[in-house]
Amino acid sequence: MLTERLEFVPERDAEIFAAVPAAAGVFLLRGEDAGPGLPPTEPYITKTANLLRRLQRLLSAPEERSRRLNLRERVRWIEYSRTGSDFESGFLLYQLLREHFPKTYADRLRFRMAPLVRFHLENEYPRASVTTRLGRMGDGSSNARTLYYGPFAGRATAEKFLNDSLDFFKLRRCLEDLHPDPAFPGCIYSEMKMCLAPCFKGCTDEEYRSEVTRVQGFLDSRGQSLVREISSAREGAAENLAFEEAAGIHAKLEKLKSVVGQLPEIVGRIDRLFALIVQPAATVSAASSKTSSLKVGASIPTEADSVALFLVQGGVVRGPQNFLIQPPEHTKSQSMEARVEACIALASPLEANSAMETMEHLAILKRWYYRSNRVGEIFLADDKGQLPMRRVVRGIGRVWRGEKDSAVPEVIADSSR
Repeated sequence: MLTERLEFVPERDAEIFAAVPAAAGVFLLRGEDAGPGLPPTEPYITKTANLLRRLQRLLSAPEERSRRLNLRERVRWIEYSRTGSDFESGFLLYQLLREHFPKTYADRLRFRMAPLVRFHLENEYPRASVTTRLGRMGDGSSNARTLYYGPFAGRATAEKFLNDSLDFFKLRRCLEDLHPDPAFPGCIYSEMKMCLAPCFKGCTDEEYRSEVTRVQGFLDSRGQSLVREISSAREGAAENLAFEEAAGIHAKLEKLKSVVGQLPEIVGRIDRLFALIVQPAATVSAASSKTSSLKVGASIPTEADSVALFLVQGGVVRGPQNFLIQPPEHTKSQSMEARVEACIALASPLEANSAMETMEHLAILKRWYYRSNRVGEIFLADDKGQLPMRRVVRGIGRVWRGEKDSAVPEVIADSSR
């Protein structure tokens, strides 16, 4: 997982530090291997903006009366990898901590799980709620049990979107498992005609299932199914010269558009989430590209003109995959779009992840996406699963040059996250 390894000998620290780049990265410090029958010593793992400076602080000869952490006499091996962005550093750090500290890595990373809208299709009378726990996801078929939509910046944002959206439907909002009883008095939503009231058989099961289908279509299409439905009703009223009715429908449509318009681009069906993240790649200076005899199995890349690509599929992040801006000689006849597609195809196949691991990947994605000063760009696939390759190519150029996409609106963080 980490590409470089150095044996640390305190008496040769100057020579060892000379082999370490002053670049961003993730590193791991190991002590001597434990003896037979003894538990292995815990490594020290972290990320840094400057590998050389951080290692010098930890491994140089300690200053007199200094209380700074010093591991000089306890470290035998240094392992590290350069990274090109904080997103790459954070993702690599997550993978390392998950491997070496399986019981405590979540606390070390201070995860805040991404809020999601959960559509409870497993219930006899489906409802929607906000959650930060991911269960088994369905695929929208008759066998699907649960659908999830997100990730949102914070719980307050998710709850506001859900409550505002349900105002346009008559889906139940109560939390209980219903046992319909005609003698049940109902609730305030049934009194206000904002619920079909299946609790006291205020509707048939077929009518409630039809409303469930409308709500799922709304969530699946990010609100566009209802926009089309209301727009059609407005046009019909106008054609029939029912201008007052058309004006009322128009006001409803404008309210709906304000709800849908505030929805972040990334929010959608989690099982259908397919995106490409473009990040700066780790650059290699001439000095640091020289192979050191101190390194065991070192493989330092020399291509500085590249970006790092990450795939997001079903909420799971894969990568990085290095993409060269200047193509090799044998691929110069290919278009850049074709080379990007070929690079994506080289990504490791998606494995079946546990619900917990998917939640963690979504938390990492949410943390990066909703930053006001995020580095890199993300491109989401359309309804057919196709990435906007022309936009991707332009985005790769911007990220490589260190430019920011001026078309991306500023992300406003949610204080509840």
